[in-house]
Amino acid sequence: MAAIKKAGSAAGIVCSVAAIIAIVLGNGHVRTNERGLELIGNAESCRRDPYVCPAGVLTDGLGNTHGVKRGTIKNDQQIAAEWENNILDAESCVNRYGNGRNLSDDTFSAAVSVTFRSGCGNMRKSTMFALFREGPKAYRSACSQFPRWVYGDGRVLPGLVTRAGKEGTLCLDGLK
Repeated sequence: MAAIKKAGSAAGIVCSVAAIIAIVLGNGHVRTNERGLELIGNAESCRRDPYVCPAGVLTDGLGNTHGVKRGTIKNDQQIAAEWENNILDAESCVNRYGNGRNLSDDTFSAAVSVTFRSGCGNMRKSTMFALFREGPKAYRSACSQFPRWVYGDGRVLPGLVTRAGKEGTLCLDGLK
């Protein structure tokens, strides 16, 4: 039994991304589509206990960095509520600075994903958002910007390279 506990604590206390997505979608508050939520959720993975992410930030749930306290274990409802708030914050940023209301659901969801992980402060002044603001003729160019957003703590992170590729694909799928 001790070996199981030790292995469990080394890996963290995981939770189901699919269960959290189901709760958030069931609430009906987010615009980000299921494909976008799956992209974000699967990239972040779900942890009930706090951990330090590759960028060196104390994190829990599905990429939540707000009000995280060491030693706190969260349930599905808490994780879903925090994730939904974080998604809504990213959506607000995309709407305000990235012409989000005029983007297709897939393109919008891709923009929300990169905003979720990079922060509104970085995205609002980005070339990507400037291109989204230019309108539909610049959307393809905006979608080509995702590979620029692969840094964490000043270095290229392989997980972000993979995620940026998926975000770029989702963004382009919204232009079809």
